[in-house]
Amino acid sequence: MATVNSQQIITNNVRPEPDKVLQEIADYVHYYEIDSPVAIETARLCFLDTIGCGLAALKYDNCARLMGPVVPGTIVPHGTKIPGTSYQLDPVRGAFAIGTAVRWLDYNDCWLAAEWGHPSDNLGGILAVADWLSRTYRASGTSVIPFAKPFKIMDVLIGMIKAHEIQGGLAVKNSFNSVGLDHVVLVKVATTAVVSKMIGLSRDQTVDAISHAWVDGQSLRTYRHAPNTGSRKSWAAGDAGSRGVNLALMVQKGEAGLPSVLTAKTWGFYDALFKGKSFAFQRPYGSYVMENVLFKISYPAEFHAQTAVEAAMTLHKKINDLGKSAADIASVMIRTQESGNRIINKSGPLYNYADRDHCIQYMVAIPLLYGRLTADDYSDAVAADPAIDELRAKMTCAEDKSFTIDYHDPDKRFIGNAVKIILTDGTELEEEVLYPIGHRLRREEGTPVFLQKFERHVRGRFPDEQQVQTILEISDKNIGEFDVDEYVNFYEKQD
Repeated sequence: MATVNSQQIITNNVRPEPDKVLQEIADYVHYYEIDSPVAIETARLCFLDTIGCGLAALKYDNCARLMGPVVPGTIVPHGTKIPGTSYQLDPVRGAFAIGTAVRWLDYNDCWLAAEWGHPSDNLGGILAVADWLSRTYRASGTSVIPFAKPFKIMDVLIGMIKAHEIQGGLAVKNSFNSVGLDHVVLVKVATTAVVSKMIGLSRDQTVDAISHAWVDGQSLRTYRHAPNTGSRKSWAAGDAGSRGVNLALMVQKGEAGLPSVLTAKTWGFYDALFKGKSFAFQRPYGSYVMENVLFKISYPAEFHAQTAVEAAMTLHKKINDLGKSAADIASVMIRTQESGNRIINKSGPLYNYADRDHCIQYMVAIPLLYGRLTADDYSDAVAADPAIDELRAKMTCAEDKSFTIDYHDPDKRFIGNAVKIILTDGTELEEEVLYPIGHRLRREEGTPVFLQKFERHVRGRFPDEQQVQTILEISDKNIGEFDVDEYVNFYEKQD
């Protein structure tokens, strides 16, 4: 006779209130008023820098070939225009293209905390949706898309401030990399939240959309680390932003949310992907992240190495002043923060561009040898110089705990590095840099250099001097008054 287990397993199917984290993000997006002049001006600079980084990336075929529509020749009426190209795409593909271009060179902004990331990656989704809805409204009002409306650049800047705050706020005390997840999960969440309001979702629908961003399959960080480092790290944020736009549009069509997506036992994000831990927060959402964001002004280098590159540039000059060269270097000792030591301290062969721009030894070797570091220096052609690996072999790299402490201090957010070289004649030279020119404490010093970087990237993409001058003139402090679609039109490039 069969044995019957009389114990019943009954699941409570009563839907709970949405997780507090989801509600707080949605409330911030819908109800918080941005009134910080510092945040708005920093957002203007960030917007220009992000667009410029995208323009600079388009000279590289590996990036440019990812820009177009899925089906070649497709043109979307009133769709998103991709700056620096002739493409006009749907907003989902447009978010991918813009997001991929701005991230490709690892030259846009940075946020360093328990989790790292680049909050301006969210511009891909924000700009794509603002441009698409503005063009649609201008062409047909709301007859084609009921939620179409015109957007100003100021709307984009406010969206950026909020996306920065969401991504950065989640990153301050929550380490996604420690469980193997890539930081682009936060791009997906932040983009979904901001875009939800842009397309007219209610507060509760925004909660639903954000829940889908968390339940979505999350990227593994392995494509950023040896031995799997590859170019996917350059388009991962574009992919995350495009998914954020798509998820918001799905909820707009009626897709229901998942209220306990984070806290559900066994199946929720915390238990399934975050080792059972809940998110922790340092402060409520405001405009702190944009006000304190880090910019890569001088060098296209992974941010933990920015001050190491600056130190190496100074040492290159000092070596030359002594009548010597990098060939006279006997050893190099690099002191860095714990995060830098973990992410970019790398030995052995470097197989591609992505491998090299995430190797602190390579990023120090180039300025010591040549007195420069540009995006082209990560190319196979430059890397073929045997002097680079010969110099890398003379290097050691270790954590300096004082740098790590200052790195996590919310009032400092330093990214210190020190480079010490010993020459073959015994001469010792050392340079220590605590924070780069893109840090908020050097904002006044950095802004003119920052705008020069933007102009350089614009000139590098557009041969027409009149087009260049127009872009530079309209990108001043009054940029917020421009209609998004009209502003983006100035960046069109006919192939």
